[in-house]
Amino acid sequence: MGTWRQVTIDGKTADAFEPARSAEPAAVVLFLHGHGLITLKGNSVFSAELERHGLRCLCPHGKRSWWGDRLCREFDPELTPVAYLRKRVLPWLSDAWGVAPQGIALLGVSMGGQGALRLAYRFPNEFPIVAALAPAVDLQIWHGRGLPLDELYPTAESARQDSATLLLHPLNWPRHQLLMCDPTDVEWFEGTERLASKLSSTGIPFELDFTTSHGGHSWTYFNHVAPRVVQFLRDALEKERRRLPMVTASAERRRGGEAERRRMRE
Repeated sequence: MGTWRQVTIDGKTADAFEPARSAEPAAVVLFLHGHGLITLKGNSVFSAELERHGLRCLCPHGKRSWWGDRLCREFDPELTPVAYLRKRVLPWLSDAWGVAPQGIALLGVSMGGQGALRLAYRFPNEFPIVAALAPAVDLQIWHGRGLPLDELYPTAESARQDSATLLLHPLNWPRHQLLMCDPTDVEWFEGTERLASKLSSTGIPFELDFTTSHGGHSWTYFNHVAPRVVQFLRDALEKERRRLPMVTASAERRRGGEAERRRMRE
């Protein structure tokens, strides 16, 4: 079994997992935790699945920031969570583990699930792979409870306008998406189902499981579906790895054709 350790990235804590045998080329699951601040560190179920597939995992500590692109004093007074992930965490993954952009898969639960979706919807070329478990898509329903969410958005409607469902672009989306939610999840099932309906009506490919029920909104459920989730991420990473040479070859052919046309004009 691989090992978990705690690392510091730009002064902030993250939990890092390295399997005993890493996949080649290097690949990593970037995990965004929920409002309860529980990462995958010490989780025997997810650790076993990560080990089985040779995947590294990094779990940044994001406080109760909702992983958005707005300043949250509890997280950082000058740096948004999105800026931290893109400008600090991604370079760390490259420097420390040699992970290229195509080797990163997003995974999140609850608050982290909606954060992963919003990140992938805004930057699908940087994050083409995302899996969201019981994502808190309708984050506006928690507005007004005296939580940091109230600091991020002045009204519930402003929070809804910044939700994953409304950030989804019909022509620019992550190539690999997995949505999962226990049908007995009272708070977040309806919003996740609504997002899936929009994806389907827009013709955007994705995978879903809204029928598996095992404990509602809980780690009992998250752990139960862990094998399928990590398998999805590993398969998507492999597809992305195979996709790049074809894109590169196509680009080379285009450049070759343009060079030939220039010679003919000359």
